[in-house]
Order: sequence, then structure tokens, then C-alpha cells
Amino acid sequence: MKIVVAPDSFKESMTARGAAAVMRAAIEAAAKETGTEADVVELPIGDGGEGTLEVLTAAMAGRLVEIDATGPLGEPVKATYGLSGDGATAIVEMAQASGLQLVPPEARDPLTTTTYGTGELIRHALGHASVRRLIVTIGGSATNDCGAGMLQALGAAVLDEAGRPIGRGGGALAQAARVDLAGLDRRLREVSVSVACDVTNPLVGPRGASRVFGPQKGATPETADALDAALAHFADVLEAASGERLHDVPGAGAAGGIGAALLLCGGKLMPGIELALDAIGFDAALAGADYVFTGEGRIDGQTPDGKAIAGIARRARAAGVPVVAFAGSLQPGYEPLYGEGLLAAFGITPRPVALADALREGETNLYRAVTNAVRLLAGARRRE
Repeated sequence: MKIVVAPDSFKESMTARGAAAVMRAAIEAAAKETGTEADVVELPIGDGGEGTLEVLTAAMAGRLVEIDATGPLGEPVKATYGLSGDGATAIVEMAQASGLQLVPPEARDPLTTTTYGTGELIRHALGHASVRRLIVTIGGSATNDCGAGMLQALGAAVLDEAGRPIGRGGGALAQAARVDLAGLDRRLREVSVSVACDVTNPLVGPRGASRVFGPQKGATPETADALDAALAHFADVLEAASGERLHDVPGAGAAGGIGAALLLCGGKLMPGIELALDAIGFDAALAGADYVFTGEGRIDGQTPDGKAIAGIARRARAAGVPVVAFAGSLQPGYEPLYGEGLLAAFGITPRPVALADALREGETNLYRAVTNAVRLLAGARRRE
């Protein structure tokens, strides 16, 4: 069997490359045990969230650049961005400086977390004279500040009624009275800006950034309502400054609303998984493949709406290759993908367990689940 292994990261448990290595080891061991030959092609992927930087930089034969940046809680962090081998493309992963993995669970509060560090990464990347394209991947954020922190780091002024800069975090947006974009880094005008985005949610409303994604960042229902109101107010302020109405734009609500702010920076929102699959040569790897094995930390009702596994399933279906998916948590709502190339989906966690234990045991559980799937597929092939 030829199996293309193309997992996303299992957030806070395994990187995409780590998960791919576990899958390869399980496939090869199970194939040997069942007397089956296995040709494994590793293509770890990312759809805009944590790990996409590593995937894209490697695909472009590039290098990583580390800087000191501002973390989501305002603390100093070491963060990296990528430069392609030819120096023409810079890749900034929002999760590096503003990611959820940087905030301990007990400290997660989207009222206070900031995207300022993401702006610092962009500003530093623009300092390379050779850069003509900027890719910003915006999944996995800890923030809900509509990119206000990023805009401030890039030179924009976000002011209250008294003409003072507002504080950082989603809660401070309610104090914004005026945004001055005149000071925005002029180098943004000299590059094309592609925004790798894994969702199509609008900025505000029932499907907006605060109510859909706020809870996973620490928001209570009451906090999510307050954040939604703050984002709606800030969107009004941005409209007055730019003439652009961003409230209902698909994807503007990605990563706590930074999608909206990046549109003001000249960004073009695009499905992160499509960008990544093109970069790693996924379509070419499908030639002669029998299966694609993929996976990520959670598969649920959001998965069909632009997430990594949906993009993989649709590409593989076009090539006639069935997809088997693995997830740390498998929840209802992904079933429409059965009609779009997904053969089967498996939850890897074998018993009720605390989240911390599930994350710690992720590699073992993934290895076991992939082993069982390969043994099943090998047995079916022998009986054909």
C-alpha cells in the first residue's frame, strides 16, 4: 500500500511533523506484522494554525528567524518567522507570538490578550529588502482584539475619547474612539499580503469571532457577549477610519478578528489549507496512492468549513484516493465529509480521561489507532 501521511498538528500534544512520524512508524510496524508492503510518504501540513510556519518554510527551502516579541499576556517571548530560500517570501505565523499555547489554561482571558507581538513579527520581516510577498497564518490565537494590537505595533494609532492610546486586549476595544491609519508601516504597500485563514466566520454576531471561538480562549458566555459588543463597536470605528465595512466579511472573524485588521493592511484572505497543499506538492504525491492518513486534535462540526481535513479530503477525492482521519476528540458535525472523500474517522482516545492526560498520551494513542486501521485495511486487501 502507498499511504500519504498528511496530518495537521494535534494542538498542545504533537506538531504536524511529530504526528506524521508517529503515523509512519505505526504504518510500517503494522505492515510488517501483516506481511504487507508499505510505501509511506510524509507530508505534514497546516491550515493556518500552529505549525503552518514550519510546513511552509520547509516547503520553500527557507530558514527561520528568531526575535524577541510581545506575548499574548504582554510578556516577552522568543518568536520566529520564516524566510523562503530566495528571500522573496516571509511567513509569519500568528501563533508564534499570540498563540493559545503560550497562555496557561488558568490564565486564558481574551479580554486582555493582545496581537501586538504578531505586529512586531510582521514589522521585522518587512525589514528584509528582498521580501516581496508576506504570508500571515492566523490560526491558533489566544486573542480577541480584532488585530488592534497588531495595528498598533505596525504604527497605527488606536485612541480613546481623550486621544490616548487604548490598552491591550479585546476588552479595551470598547474604549476606542478613533483609529488613525496614516502611520501604518509603508512597507506593507510594497508587498503582496496573503492571509492563510482556516475559517469563514464573520467578525461579529452569532457566528462571529467572540461567540464561536471566545470560549476556547477562556471566555464565559457573558464575556463572549461583551467581546462581541466591543468588536462591533471597534468595527464601526474602523469603518469610519477606512471606509470599509468589515462586520460581515467572511473570514474577518478569524483569530479573534485579526482577519479584519489584515484586510486593512492590504491582505487577501485565502484558505490556509489550499495554500499549504500547493506549497508541499500534495497533488503530485497522490499519484499511485491507496490512502491518505490525516488527523488533528479535534474533528467536529467546524471541520467541513475550511479546516485542514476538509481540504485534504476534497483534493484526495478528485484524485480518487480515500482519506482516513484520526482525532484526539471526535465530535458530531463532520459527517458531511463522508460525501467529499472521507472514508472513515477515528477518535484516538481509548477511554474517558482528563484533558492533560489525553494530551500527554497523544503519541501512544495515535500509534495504536493507526496500527489498528492499517491491520484492518491490510486484512481487507488480502481477502480481495
